[in-house]
Amino acid sequence: MAFSVNTNGAALSALQNLNNTAARLERTQTELNTGLSVASAKDNSAIFAIAQTLRSEVAGLNAVQSSLDRAQSSIDVALAAGEAVSDLLIDLRENAVAASDSGLDTASRNALNNDFTQLRDQITSIVQNAEFNGTNVVNTGGDAIVAITNDNGSNTITIGAQDLSLGGGNVTITATQDINTQTEAAAAVTAIDASIANVNTSLSALGSGSNRLELQQSFVNKLSDSIEVGIGNLVDADLAEVSADLQSLQVSQQLGLQALSIANQAPQAVLSLFQ
Repeated sequence: MAFSVNTNGAALSALQNLNNTAARLERTQTELNTGLSVASAKDNSAIFAIAQTLRSEVAGLNAVQSSLDRAQSSIDVALAAGEAVSDLLIDLRENAVAASDSGLDTASRNALNNDFTQLRDQITSIVQNAEFNGTNVVNTGGDAIVAITNDNGSNTITIGAQDLSLGGGNVTITATQDINTQTEAAAAVTAIDASIANVNTSLSALGSGSNRLELQQSFVNKLSDSIEVGIGNLVDADLAEVSADLQSLQVSQQLGLQALSIANQAPQAVLSLFQ
């Protein structure tokens, strides 16, 4: 071993080891703080790129979920309106059948007709107000429900509008329908029976659409959760392992400082040669 006061190889080696330990300690502390083993591209560029792509898919699925939620709310309102219209038609039929009795007196017929017209006009009120976020599925010229189903918006679910307005495609009684006479009452019964059948068909279509939306919502939630787990498998740190590494590196850093201190004292041994 050569003695030199100009070059201290032991100190340089100790310093290099200490710097390596400090770098590893810094990274370990970052993992502990963030909970991520890959927090940026410099940690692992390939894994980071994959994780970012998956995160973009999750963000897209969040938008899908919002679209499905909006669509589900719109169809729930439409179903509530359709069921209310169906109930009103049943009440209207009861009045119309009663008014078709040839032995009914004028006062009773008028009372039935007044009740009939109030129930009839209530259908219009319900249909016109069955709106959610600007979408009305059951009014004349109603809006179809469209929801995106994948993370780039290229696939959709479409549920057609159902016209439940008076005199529309499914409710054949008109806005002026009444039961003032036996003949009018009999005609109203026929129109109401057809309307009830049509509304039941519309409710079936809306109910099937609602079930499909619920199935898609469930699938999107599971898919999003699976991708989130996959991202975690790629970038999440094992905190138990990180904690153990932190303690080990802290000890290594202390030992490295002591080794550097000892190495820095080595040149002083040259002085003993001149005593």
